[in-house]
Amino acid sequence: MDTSPRGLDRSSPIPYYFQLQQILRELIEQGELKEDERLPGENQLCRSFEVSRTVVRQALGELENEGLVERHRGRGTFVARKKLPDFLVQDLTGLYEEALAHGRRIQSTVRKLELVPVGGPIARELALAEDDPVILLDRIRYIDGELWTANTTYLPYELCPELLHEDMAEQSLYELLEHKYGITIATATRSVEAILASSSIANALGIGEGTAVLVLRSTSFKDDGRPIEYFVSYYPGEKSLFEVTLSRRRDSTAAADV
Repeated sequence: MDTSPRGLDRSSPIPYYFQLQQILRELIEQGELKEDERLPGENQLCRSFEVSRTVVRQALGELENEGLVERHRGRGTFVARKKLPDFLVQDLTGLYEEALAHGRRIQSTVRKLELVPVGGPIARELALAEDDPVILLDRIRYIDGELWTANTTYLPYELCPELLHEDMAEQSLYELLEHKYGITIATATRSVEAILASSSIANALGIGEGTAVLVLRSTSFKDDGRPIEYFVSYYPGEKSLFEVTLSRRRDSTAAADV
């Protein structure tokens, strides 16, 4: 790695570790160090920038905290893959639409697509009676070939019985519901929670049991208020980035600052 144009400023009051952090960040952001590329080892960085190992480790630690690099014991430090911003918390889109909007390809492995009796919690979410039939769609979702999320969706059977015969490996569920079955989602209630992966979730995501994951739960409604979909999605914590746009209320009823 050619560091000559980006040497440390020895006369600056800015700490060496911070300067090194900025130099490495610039190399990553400009694409000179690419995703999954191994950074020079600590010894090489020490020699190139004429700094101590403590300075190098602190700079790499800060970059790791920012999510720009990943450090693997015995293997070195690598440029982290960019997380796909996920607006599913605030926008009524599906993962399929989000991936396409960012120029990414999404595929699914369908683990289950079957008719099942609805259970208690799901019945309440969908305003159904106990044992009413629902369509269960269980998929592992991949973006650009990388495992992204494990998703389980429940829909009232009477709304779209033919969905049981669809190939859901590369189709958007929302587009299918809207354009083929005439079912449009008007509103939804969504929540995000951090949990530790159980053995079944860990196996589905290919991670260790007890690893941090984010859980996105959603109930969708038609414009008349009828629930039409409930889903649960599990995301590995290190790959998850949910973005939310907020606006502060400016009306006269807003509470005064304390």
